[in-house]
Amino acid sequence: MIQVTQGDDLAKVFKIENIYFDFDKSNIRYDASVQLAKILEVMQEYPKMKIDVRSHTDSRGSDSYNMALSDRRVKSTIKWLIANGVSADRLTGRGYGESQLTNHCSNGVDCSKEEHQANRRSEFIIVSME
Repeated sequence: MIQVTQGDDLAKVFKIENIYFDFDKSNIRYDASVQLAKILEVMQEYPKMKIDVRSHTDSRGSDSYNMALSDRRVKSTIKWLIANGVSADRLTGRGYGESQLTNHCSNGVDCSKEEHQANRRSEFIIVSME
């Protein structure tokens, strides 16, 4: 077993990709379901692990709209995990809108589709191993 501690980014520890979303969407794409299946395997291997799902948007759209969109992304991500066997009491989540961009693509900055895509993601943080 891999040594994990509270606060670790599950994706980095287990070499799993964050999941990504299409522009203005919250549905789980096929490529995201592949990564979620890997997270599911980890959670089955570590049955006491609890994770916090943190979802984000790119900077396009208003701050309030992006907060609501990131909340929908959290719910969609958690719903997928629950539907595939993870107990709801092992999952928490929060949307961050565009407040934690991974690059320079803030409001008014000209960025490529790929650069915006990098910000439209859900991350998985280990909050407890007990």
